[in-house]
Amino acid sequence: MRIDPHVHFRDGEQSYKETIAHGLQLAGEQGVDIVFDMPNTVSPILTLTDVEKRLKLVPETEKHRYYLFVGATGDEQQLTEAVKMVNSVKEVIGIKMFAGKSIGNLQIISGCVQKRVYKTLAGLSYKGVLAVHCEKESFMPHYEFNHRVPFTHTVARPKNAEIESVKDQIRFVQETNFQGTLHICHVSCKESVELINDARRAFPTPMKITCGVTPHHLLWDDSKLLDKTYGLLYKTNPPLRNLHDVFALRDKLKRGLIDWIETDHAPHALGEKLYSGYPSGYPSLYLYKNLVERFLPFRLGLCHEQVVKLTYGNIVKTFGLEL
Repeated sequence: MRIDPHVHFRDGEQSYKETIAHGLQLAGEQGVDIVFDMPNTVSPILTLTDVEKRLKLVPETEKHRYYLFVGATGDEQQLTEAVKMVNSVKEVIGIKMFAGKSIGNLQIISGCVQKRVYKTLAGLSYKGVLAVHCEKESFMPHYEFNHRVPFTHTVARPKNAEIESVKDQIRFVQETNFQGTLHICHVSCKESVELINDARRAFPTPMKITCGVTPHHLLWDDSKLLDKTYGLLYKTNPPLRNLHDVFALRDKLKRGLIDWIETDHAPHALGEKLYSGYPSGYPSLYLYKNLVERFLPFRLGLCHEQVVKLTYGNIVKTFGLEL
């Protein structure tokens, strides 16, 4: 069995991009049995009503394959409801916080408000997973991006934005005595992985912290963005990094310092990517089977046991799934 714990199915107002039904079909074709969907839809998934509406879109025969995160805001009442859902609604797998602008309007930019999220969850005795998109706004000169030169996206969202945000989240956990598991989504550079592993080895109180990596950050480097015609297709948040970072991520993965593969499957219409809006995201579920069945064992030399941990074992353990 394999799990992809990070997909963006666009069903609802943006069903032209991706539906839950098609996403689950694609997942099956790529050898993925279960997916965890993200809450930054056009109408974000924040309340029990939102969750129930979302679950109605899941085909009846596929309900056992679909889980979802509920979003985090700075509102204590909303966070209280989110915790109740994680504890009582089987399909709600965790809470997701965007610590920087990505796709949608669910971001929490202020460090003070981010810390308040941790403090509130700690006060509610939340023991589940808080997944965080780490890019710090004050380190992202968005004005540098020019759609005519796709490579400028790497300048507008440098890796220091990710590194500094990871530092913030680790500090917030320590300062608020948050007892859940902090998951850092889609790491893109070795510095982030090193910070995470330092935190989980911290003496005398090791932190419950995990991280995931995407197929696109393992397979490709930022040279994909150099093509002035098609480079925008490879625009993702966080961006593809240089070849040195790619090789470093592969090394960290081989050494067991990254917990799992997560596709961050984020489809958009071709016209949007190239001509209008230029949103970030790549439909990386299409890369999954090749990555897991060919690249990891034959190119990186991972054994079967390592692949199972990266695609199932570590995920089940962290989320406490009983399958």
